[in-house]
Amino acid sequence: MKRFLNGFVYAFNGLVYTFRTQLNFKIHCISAVLVVLLGLYAKLTCAEWLWIALAIAMVLILELINTAIEILVDLVSPQKQAKAGLIKDVAAAAVLVAAFLALAIALFIFVPKFI
Repeated sequence: MKRFLNGFVYAFNGLVYTFRTQLNFKIHCISAVLVVLLGLYAKLTCAEWLWIALAIAMVLILELINTAIEILVDLVSPQKQAKAGLIKDVAAAAVLVAAFLALAIALFIFVPKFI
């Protein structure tokens, strides 16, 4: 049971590390809070909340994976190498695509409510 509970501690440590060290993760977290507050103000439906939650989770999850990939690449390739840079760029691109999708979801949901 202790190993199971330690898993939560390790995961929380990963969240704290990422929040403390990654500016983009902080920006995504602040954006998520603002979107949730806007959703409360706009009185979103259950279906709309599910889309918003999915979009927020997708961006945060990919930002965490991107951070892990960056740490791993730095560990195995401390010298600057073109392929190591490409790995980091592709991981960052995944976050960017998710962020654009999240923005599109937010626009589809919020624009009609305020027009």
